[in-house]
Amino acid sequence: MMKAFLEIHRQEAGYRPIHDRIHDFGEVEQTLSTRERKMQASRCMDCGVPFCHWACPLGNKAPEWNEALAKGDWEQAYALLASTNPFPEFTGRICPALCEKACVLNHYNHEPTTNRENECSIIEASFREGYIQPRIPSRNGKSVAVIGSGPAGLSAANYLNQMGYAVTVFEKNESAGGLLRYGIPNFKLNKAIIDRRLRLMEQEGIVFSYNEDIQCDELFAKQYDAVVIATGTPTARDLRVPGRELKGVHFALEILSQQNRVLAGMEFSKDERITAKGKDVLVIGGGDTGSDCIGTAHRQGCKSVTQIEIMPKPVEGPEDPQNPWPNWPRTLKTTSSHEEGCTRRWNINTLEFLGKDGKLTGVRVQEIDWKPNPDGGRPLMVEKGEPEVIKAELVLLAMGFLKPEHPQYPDNVFVCGDAANGASLVVRALASGRQTAIKVNQYLAK
Repeated sequence: MMKAFLEIHRQEAGYRPIHDRIHDFGEVEQTLSTRERKMQASRCMDCGVPFCHWACPLGNKAPEWNEALAKGDWEQAYALLASTNPFPEFTGRICPALCEKACVLNHYNHEPTTNRENECSIIEASFREGYIQPRIPSRNGKSVAVIGSGPAGLSAANYLNQMGYAVTVFEKNESAGGLLRYGIPNFKLNKAIIDRRLRLMEQEGIVFSYNEDIQCDELFAKQYDAVVIATGTPTARDLRVPGRELKGVHFALEILSQQNRVLAGMEFSKDERITAKGKDVLVIGGGDTGSDCIGTAHRQGCKSVTQIEIMPKPVEGPEDPQNPWPNWPRTLKTTSSHEEGCTRRWNINTLEFLGKDGKLTGVRVQEIDWKPNPDGGRPLMVEKGEPEVIKAELVLLAMGFLKPEHPQYPDNVFVCGDAANGASLVVRALASGRQTAIKVNQYLAK
């Protein structure tokens, strides 16, 4: 079994056909058969020094649960997976799989073990087979409030609840999940997956209170033995150039969250509705959020999509000579949304939004270049090409989020996830929630 990687190549489940998937918001990723999944798990070499452990913020024991999966022991695989990861159904769908970039097989022939897909298969089989049942802990008489129900908040709440604390989660929106629900499109994460986990958490005793915009002050903190702030990074980075006020310029999360709410049954008026239908769309920002906007625009029936990024084009290929292992390779990423059709451009600076009668008609941009800063630090941006106009009736700003600043809180208040560290990965948020739960427990044990 330990030599299976010599004979079996990496096989990914792949995506549904483009002509099929762009007409709905169903998950684009497919699944392998049970036999194929076990074969993929058998490719894991069970390395003497498993770098996947080190690379995963949660410390997932990939070699151990891959071995159990390869042997067909799905229940044992789940027990090993759940020992480090509170929500494999989330990371199994949307994690960039830091473990796979660290996999020895990746360095050997760029065919790492399919850890992320294996993880998703294990958790789905576990729900299906009934391995996952509510675990109701004995209570210790102390209470904790968690403000925010994104991945960090849910993780902290889950661990604190299992430690015996009475946990109440306060959420400003109508449902829990944070960016899992309101930022990530359904074609990457079906919201029924979140609801299934929330039902289990409620059965285990966690109380969710919705439409509660809580501001943590000394008075609120006194009502609980401890408070965990997991409010994420709510402020998107803006682009303050002329014409920003024109109708048709929106933050990425405005369209992403609204579309997810529409799919959940919420109704919006014609004036409120943000749609790409029949429009030329420009996405400003080259990251995952921008990619999500592209996929959403296609499903709404856009005329065209262009994505621009102010930074240079990443290296094409599996390795980045400028950022070698063990650093994350900054290589060109082509997502399922990009495959659906998109003009991508790099080293493009936005100068002005153009409009007529208050409505967006285009964006004036300019090609730029980056030169080393003689004083060190951030490279200097220099003009390269002549200004040009990209036609667009809808612009989506996907340039990241600002790290929040916090006041001085009482000693029993803890900040975790993106709220503490700035925008990052879901898997890092889960790890932060777990570590914060440990800190809360240590504090209350004094």
